[in-house]
Amino acid sequence: MTDLPENLHSSDCRKVSRVLARIGDKWSVLIVMLLSGGPRRFNEMKRMIGGISQRMLTLTLRGLERDGLVMRTVYPTVPPRVDYELTPLGRSLREPVSALGSWAQENMDAIDAAQADFDKRCIEDGKIRKLA
Repeated sequence: MTDLPENLHSSDCRKVSRVLARIGDKWSVLIVMLLSGGPRRFNEMKRMIGGISQRMLTLTLRGLERDGLVMRTVYPTVPPRVDYELTPLGRSLREPVSALGSWAQENMDAIDAAQADFDKRCIEDGKIRKLA
């Protein structure tokens, strides 16, 4: 089962998987979209992203910073002001993330219908009670 292109080795696959895991998680995508409009402060992002905990926002921003996608700037004020913004590498993600978001919006109804059909078939077959 090696349908990989000849120039793609298993070590490359692992690296690609790590990158996709970072940029493919729901919080990272939302943060990239938020920062597409320019720098934002931590609490501003927390208010704008419904359902994210302070800890998860911190961990996600730290991961994006480590991967070179986000830059953190601390200003020596009292209290300290911290801004987050996309790096040039992070800005290069705007177009693919935007395209993915557009695809999701365009296909939301079809996906909802497919899920409802699947759930109905499974319930009729007695395989499940109901998926959330």
